[in-house]
Amino acid sequence: MFHHRHIAPILRSKARAFAVLLPLALAACSGGTSGLPGFDSGAPTAGGATPTGQTIGTGKVKVGLILPLTAEGQGAVVGNSLKNAAEMALAEFPNADLTLLVKDDRGTPEGARAAAQEALSEGAELIVGPLFAPSVQAAGQVARGANKPVIAFSSDSNVASRGIYLLSFPPENDVNRVIGYAAQQGRKSFAALVPDTAYGKVVEAAFQQAADNRGVRVAAIERFSSDPAAMKSAIQRLMPSLAQADALFVPAAADTMPTLGQLLQEAGYNPAKVKPLGTGVWNDASIARVAGIQGGWFASPDTAGFNAFAGRYQQRFNSAPTRTATLAYDAVSLAAALARTQGSQRFSEAVLTNGSGFAGADGVFRFRPDGQVERGLAVLELRNGQIVTINAAPRDLGPRSQ
Repeated sequence: MFHHRHIAPILRSKARAFAVLLPLALAACSGGTSGLPGFDSGAPTAGGATPTGQTIGTGKVKVGLILPLTAEGQGAVVGNSLKNAAEMALAEFPNADLTLLVKDDRGTPEGARAAAQEALSEGAELIVGPLFAPSVQAAGQVARGANKPVIAFSSDSNVASRGIYLLSFPPENDVNRVIGYAAQQGRKSFAALVPDTAYGKVVEAAFQQAADNRGVRVAAIERFSSDPAAMKSAIQRLMPSLAQADALFVPAAADTMPTLGQLLQEAGYNPAKVKPLGTGVWNDASIARVAGIQGGWFASPDTAGFNAFAGRYQQRFNSAPTRTATLAYDAVSLAAALARTQGSQRFSEAVLTNGSGFAGADGVFRFRPDGQVERGLAVLELRNGQIVTINAAPRDLGPRSQ
């Protein structure tokens, strides 16, 4: 993560709108305990109706925090981890002028719609959350009607739009980074073996777009289902094309990659000749041990930022955070930084979509005007059963691609 002395020279050369990089970077890197008084306080704040339900902080600027706190299954686990991270962000940001209006959407669009209406009626200037795509759509409709922005946590790019920004880990970012890196390393012909799932459709489209953008050849694309016999059949169809390829994109997750890797080996696939490529779903210890894809590359946020965050989270809450908890941490840190530095324009489109972006726990990111997020990602390699960074995440995202 960045430190004060590293950020300062950047700030001197940027316009005032980019000054939010400094406080956000400090908040994301801080191990400080400058906690705010009044956590979980129900004290009324200026503007809007008296808040109902939990509030965090006592600042003048109100932000709605909509999460699936009582959703079924893992939704509630993730939702409560996100809430804890939001609380931690506010505690670690010195003298943050925010009040978080915490709302439970129960993991449903109806709940998200009601939560957004309630938060806005209580004076929220910004909605942070929800998590699930249908809930983002529902809350986004309400917020758009009130001309208030949303920073949501869904990875489904279909729910992003002007004013509805997705702070998440979209797989398209992973694909662009790893295909771009492979092309830079001289790989010119790519084959793909993708899961026949909703995720697979997203990454396949991103793969084709990334290959087209970089002028590399797509030798073949095959899809597989989770049935081992179907995997074997897809691999058999693919193998002849691998003779003309020097990279194989195979974004399979931990539930299928071990079987798929074994079947690839049995079919004669040699990862030393045809470089395996994946996405962030490879950032898993069980995948790192798959023999059939050793030497493979994939893109993911640098691990140092999350590890530092997770250590502080563990100390504060005596439990481990979910991997997505940093999203709420960064969203609230960003809101606090903008409230401090940007005056009445704090949550305007021009400020939220500034081209230099922001520095968070998972590295640099920026919002596009269409609501999509662009992240600075590292390239990692599976090496002898371990995950090793081979190309660090950039500290500057450079000019916009669009």
